[in-house]
Amino acid sequence: MLIRGAELEGGGPVDVRLEGGRIAAIGTPLARRGMEPIVEARGGALLPGLHDHHVHLLALAAAEASLPCGPPSVRDEAALAATLRRAAADGRGWLRGVGYHESVAGPLDRERLDAWVRERPLRIQHRSGAAWLLNGAALAALGIADAADGAAGPSGLERDARGRPTGRLFRADAWLRERLAGSPPDLAAVGARLASFGVTGLTDATATNDAAALAHLARAVERGALPQSLRVMGEPALPAPDTPRVTRGEVKVLLDEPRLPDLDALCARVRAAHATARAVAIHCVTRTEVVFALAALREAGARPGDRLEHAAVAPPEAVAAAGALGVRVVTQPHFLRERGDAYAVDVAPEDLPWLYRARAWREAGVALGGGSDAPFGSPDPWAAMAAAVVRRSEGGVAFAASEALTPEEALALFTSPADAPGAPARRVAVGGVADLCLLDRPWRDARERLASAAVAATWCAGRLAFER
Repeated sequence: MLIRGAELEGGGPVDVRLEGGRIAAIGTPLARRGMEPIVEARGGALLPGLHDHHVHLLALAAAEASLPCGPPSVRDEAALAATLRRAAADGRGWLRGVGYHESVAGPLDRERLDAWVRERPLRIQHRSGAAWLLNGAALAALGIADAADGAAGPSGLERDARGRPTGRLFRADAWLRERLAGSPPDLAAVGARLASFGVTGLTDATATNDAAALAHLARAVERGALPQSLRVMGEPALPAPDTPRVTRGEVKVLLDEPRLPDLDALCARVRAAHATARAVAIHCVTRTEVVFALAALREAGARPGDRLEHAAVAPPEAVAAAGALGVRVVTQPHFLRERGDAYAVDVAPEDLPWLYRARAWREAGVALGGGSDAPFGSPDPWAAMAAAVVRRSEGGVAFAASEALTPEEALALFTSPADAPGAPARRVAVGGVADLCLLDRPWRDARERLASAAVAATWCAGRLAFER
């Protein structure tokens, strides 16, 4: 294929030939070969394809077929009740909701859910991804008895003082998936949607990824349902894939402030991963989790490739410690826009200046990459780029303007290599893999309004995966 008249790194129009999945030639002009397909770039910027360094693909695919139960679709109790009752009246079997936050209707339990949906099993995922909220029919369908003695249920099942399940289930996705025994979702729609954003590479950051999940993801890449290249994090026993464009990533470690492990135990997990030549990616959101993760890496010894996922609250001493250790950070600046109004109310005032920092990480020498955390955030990386530049909530709350990035720095969050988020951006160069994103306008115009609507075409390993 020949891309004709593209802007490359701000220069004049050039032609780019793709052949065998790679960039075969760049020049002005390049003669067409026979009936070689041509895409007219018309001066649009040709960029390296975007890489989402933190996404949850199976959850994203499942969310596409789920009920929205939180902002922006659902903002109050009346809207939530109407959404659930309407869905419950439409059929049988399980109802699955996503995106709930307490700003909608406060804390939920089985009693409140039963008031809206009593007959059909209902489960709603909290926006954080840390909890499921179940009604009484769902508890019964899962075989969870009301009596505490001898009752089924995972360790994350909350019970009240009488031993009765409250309907709240914490960090029990693997147990729930096994109990429901459903087929993993098809990924074709997700792959196509991500391609429309210019995304050519993905890092699945799901902690519970095992051999079965890896096999399903790899099959999706082999079949072309996922046109993107894929890096898969997961459990320590995750096997190495043998599928082209699929690689094994870091050992994922989840930290939850209410249930932090013993520091020595966390250090042992880090050392065990390092002993198998794998880095660790530690999920840490709160100030306490970030400090705890850094303490473990300092004690166990950080190795190249170790990552902090989110690091949402990072006071100056944490930023300095990360810089000294040489760890990478993968951030989600779009949460400032999507959740900023709630942050302004819920986050401790002393932590607000340290939310989703960007400039400080770079100035401390910390390699900074970007991820969507979809489905828990928007899967559109351009929304994250825009938020990194503007740093305002949907309602207009401003967050530490000194942390703002330039449009070029925001783009770089998503153009670094899969195995090195925050490293120098990949370039469009002869011999490179033809993972490309073509815009419908020059960069000087695109940078003024960072938006996925500017994406005109996407190539994954030389194959046209999207054309507007």
